[in-house]
Amino acid sequence: MPNKEPKKLKVAITSLGCKVNQYEAASFHSSFEARGVEIVPFSQVADIYVINTCAVTNKAGAQSRQAIRRVFKKNDTARVIVTGCYSQVAALDILEIVDQPVCIVGNGFKHLLVDFALATDYCDVEMYMADIGKVRDYCHLPVRTFSGRTRAYLKIQDGCDNYCSYCIVPMTRGRSRSELPEIALGQARMFVESGYKEIVVTGIHVGKYGLDLADRPDTLASFLDQVTALNPETRFRLSSLEPNELRADILALFATKENLMPHFHIPLQSGDDRILKRMNRHYTTAEFKDIVTKIHTRLPAAALGIDVLVGFPGEDDQAFQNTYDLLNDLPFTYLHVFPFSRRPGTAAAQRKDQVAVHIKDERVRILRALSQGKQQDFYRRFIGTSHKVLAENKGNKLGLMRGFTENYIPVYFDAPAALAHTVVKVRIDRVEGEQVFGSVCP
Repeated sequence: MPNKEPKKLKVAITSLGCKVNQYEAASFHSSFEARGVEIVPFSQVADIYVINTCAVTNKAGAQSRQAIRRVFKKNDTARVIVTGCYSQVAALDILEIVDQPVCIVGNGFKHLLVDFALATDYCDVEMYMADIGKVRDYCHLPVRTFSGRTRAYLKIQDGCDNYCSYCIVPMTRGRSRSELPEIALGQARMFVESGYKEIVVTGIHVGKYGLDLADRPDTLASFLDQVTALNPETRFRLSSLEPNELRADILALFATKENLMPHFHIPLQSGDDRILKRMNRHYTTAEFKDIVTKIHTRLPAAALGIDVLVGFPGEDDQAFQNTYDLLNDLPFTYLHVFPFSRRPGTAAAQRKDQVAVHIKDERVRILRALSQGKQQDFYRRFIGTSHKVLAENKGNKLGLMRGFTENYIPVYFDAPAALAHTVVKVRIDRVEGEQVFGSVCP
């Protein structure tokens, strides 16, 4: 009888948190497939599980622990690889919640994760860790495909030097480090050639891109200029950018490059100067207002998302009112509102003037209501106008195609499933609550 082919290893990957984590998980996926491994959904039984954790909030840390526990309950003979930000700062905590073999891979060793996972000679407890603050080399993680996604994420930078007093990220990701532009452009070119219609340029602190590259003139603006020139038909978006890094050269690119989507996401965190100083944020509320005004004047149709951190220690009623008043006056599109999360190891966690949970919850509710009103006003401005919409899929309870306009308005419209993953011209017809409906232009 002919020899049977050896059974393929099955690997399941899950990733919590930010776009950078999603990019890195896609790299693991690509590398495993290149090694002949079968990728299965995380809900299924696998030989190897990879959990790419997050630690940006206490909730994210708790979700990471839950994911680890679920895996061990599901399959107590599988090889389990835990990586990501939670593993970087809480490796010993992970060991306390498991009583089975585990491999912990710190953020400085992610480029070797697949090798570690597929090793046949290993011990019960493996830890591949480094002092992430001393890591200076960028961790190259090539991606071949984003399975099941309409858009691709392009990671060009890692780490952060800001040390905001509430943030754990510098301790989990280390210092700011940039991908070489020729490698980043090569990755983007691969996405373009693979047919992705939209690419999101991202990083932990993407505004610092290029500043650590010795003897090079590369900056974020020069990279955006080069990457958007790869293909005028490919749409590019930029992930979150610090307010004092939205310089004139970047704004000029958004005004002149038709395939650089008019969508900004800028963290404010607080609308009170005293709180901003305590947060170690390097701008004032007046400067933030000036930046938003410049965006709105130069690009009046652009979407503007703003991050706000509510309930930072010492945020009294007046400080919160200052935040509300500032935001109420600004022409933003939507808010991402987060209650302050006390992260061990950060300066803010040590403060005695913590804000009560019920106060934080009420302030979150107030700002989310403000956001909802501003968002609906923004959507209504465009009733009767036509836009190029990147159609995603019909997998929603309405049974309609859903996609995003250039300025990030989610639109539902009637269209055949074959139009998924293509750019369609759609007229916005009406707004019903938080939902926008349109129709395909003839």
